[in-house]
Amino acid sequence: MALIQWNDSLSVHVAEIDQQHKKLIDMINELNDAMRAGKGKDILGKIINNLINYTATHFKTEEKYFAQFGYPDTDNHQKEHAAFVQKVTGFKDGFEEKRLSLTIEVMNFLSDWLKNHIMGTDKKYSPFFNEKGLK
Repeated sequence: MALIQWNDSLSVHVAEIDQQHKKLIDMINELNDAMRAGKGKDILGKIINNLINYTATHFKTEEKYFAQFGYPDTDNHQKEHAAFVQKVTGFKDGFEEKRLSLTIEVMNFLSDWLKNHIMGTDKKYSPFFNEKGLK
């Protein structure tokens, strides 16, 4: 069973960003499934690295539009991105150094952060971007 299910309530009404959010959800679900199936460290590590790399790509997309359109809440939004990257990099480092295992708590953090970030912080830019013609 998927940890996160995409539904229209998660849409920010910008097609490119919605597609990226769907991919992030798929990646978190893939990591959760692999963890629950007891997959090995190599497989989990690869999924974690892919998730981190894709998250960076996604954040760059959002931040590109912030700069392009002069989004007024850019600083706060970028701070949330930076805090997430720092936290997930800490998970990755701990996992690779065998100080941390992937647990339900880690998966819940990833799931909750993504849902809360989309529903709260990302939804704030929807009307702004839509008014600028980005859909």
